[in-house]
Amino acid sequence: MDFFVGFWNNLDYYGEYEPIMEQMTRAEAEKRLTDVSNKAYFIIQRKDGTNIGLTVYFGQSSESITIGYAIEPSEHGKGYGTEALQLMVDYLFLTKEVHRVQADTDPENKVSQHILEKVGFKNEGVSRKSSFVRGQWRDEYHYCILREEWKETRILTKTA
Repeated sequence: MDFFVGFWNNLDYYGEYEPIMEQMTRAEAEKRLTDVSNKAYFIIQRKDGTNIGLTVYFGQSSESITIGYAIEPSEHGKGYGTEALQLMVDYLFLTKEVHRVQADTDPENKVSQHILEKVGFKNEGVSRKSSFVRGQWRDEYHYCILREEWKETRILTKTA
């Protein structure tokens, strides 16, 4: 819980491409984490158990689900984002009846675009000036991976 609250409330963790999040108390975090009706958060850890980031899925409909992810800046470039995103995609296609998994990213966020494409997401287009980020309207790229493009798990395996 402490990691989630600290991560959420630290502007550096979300980087320059994300809007400034509303600060959250521990009680608000507990409520958010226990209400899994339409979203769920997962903590990203290094192999030694150190917490280094978050992934989330939300907005599930019968057709799609949206994901997001953030990693501590000191851990960028080490493959954790790619592995966490692949785990999330495997998990969602193994456990949810959705046709597509989608994510949005800033057109200038080349690192996030690379991670999404490495996992198999395709760029579907742009929404112009659709996200208010740190005092200015920014475009968003829309990425998606379809169930038929996913084909098989890369990390997780399904058990009977």
